[in-house]
Amino acid sequence: MQAKVPVSEEIDRIKRFRQRMESDFPDWEMAAFFGRVNQYYFCGTMQDGVLLIPRDGDPVYWVRRSYERARAESLFPDIRSMQSFRDLAKEMGKVPDTCHIEAELVPIALLERFRKHIPAKSFASLDKQIAYVRAVKSPYEIALMRKSGEIHRHVLDDIVPLILWEGMSEADLGCELHSALIAEGHHGIVRFSMFGNEIVLGQIAFGDHSLASTSFNGPGGAVGLSAAVPLLGSRDRKLGKGDLVFLDVGCGYEGYHTDKTAVYQFGAPLPERAVAAHQRCLALQQEMASLLRPGVIPGDIYRTVIADIPEKYQKDFMGYAGRQVPFLGHGVGLEVDEYPVLAEGFDEPLSVGMAIALEPKIGISGVGMVGVENTFLVRPGGGESITGLSKGLIEVGF
Repeated sequence: MQAKVPVSEEIDRIKRFRQRMESDFPDWEMAAFFGRVNQYYFCGTMQDGVLLIPRDGDPVYWVRRSYERARAESLFPDIRSMQSFRDLAKEMGKVPDTCHIEAELVPIALLERFRKHIPAKSFASLDKQIAYVRAVKSPYEIALMRKSGEIHRHVLDDIVPLILWEGMSEADLGCELHSALIAEGHHGIVRFSMFGNEIVLGQIAFGDHSLASTSFNGPGGAVGLSAAVPLLGSRDRKLGKGDLVFLDVGCGYEGYHTDKTAVYQFGAPLPERAVAAHQRCLALQQEMASLLRPGVIPGDIYRTVIADIPEKYQKDFMGYAGRQVPFLGHGVGLEVDEYPVLAEGFDEPLSVGMAIALEPKIGISGVGMVGVENTFLVRPGGGESITGLSKGLIEVGF
């Protein structure tokens, strides 16, 4: 049984959320959290319910199912049972004029059921506010992320080279990789906040499959099992000598994730042009890591790096054949795609405690996606990697 989230963590998180709301919305009245990941963040359990955080007064976590499990898992001071929002309304008192919700997450049907019993005049978004609160990790959270990072490093750097064999399919590798991660302590799934984003592990690809076009918002690619399930890895693509192996996968421990990409050379060296591009990505990661210091603006890091990309790589940097993604890295935590993002428009300065995955990558025609990704902590002297610092292009079966 995992340890319960300490009450001190829950109290501090609610305090920091309230401070952020006061800063952004001085007249805010109430926040309602329907999303289970945010419920876990504040309450240490994720159930079918809603967490109400008023501007004044004590928060209440109303749970429909399972109240018993919520009580067993959580140290949150006020958890109450409900059959429907009608029960909540009976004890709520004055209805706020405006209620802030996770607008990116809550479907209209759920909102209408809530509004039926809590008829606030208007509903507004709190997505940005909770994203920035969650962006700064406590020592408790960082300790869990360090554990995830060590599992991640060990499996991708040490175990994967031992489980690659000629003739295996991408799907074979996906199954063996998933088993290896879980055996080492991975919590079994990879969570993303992006709407409609389904993930098993991440992108698993051999050769130019790592350049495949995909709806996933990342620089790499993967074909997957089928059009209906473009995940895990193709059953048909088999590993052969001279192939690049591309793994862009998440790992997690007790809810907290790290993100890492590793690339391997199987059976024979890759072409020099691919090796040179990979080396460029390693240098870029080191440059970006040196800038992960408190007070630095994420958008400035993005602009600095993009302005210095050689012309020969521009078309295939951060996405092959002009399919670039407009970022260089992203926050990581309870979900893999968190704030802040190293991109235009992210102008709030970095803070100690933020965790950011840096992922410079370049697509190479006929070879695949080269590059690197590791998860770093923002530190006064620059970023600290918690997923290792392998140089990649790991040689296997030479």
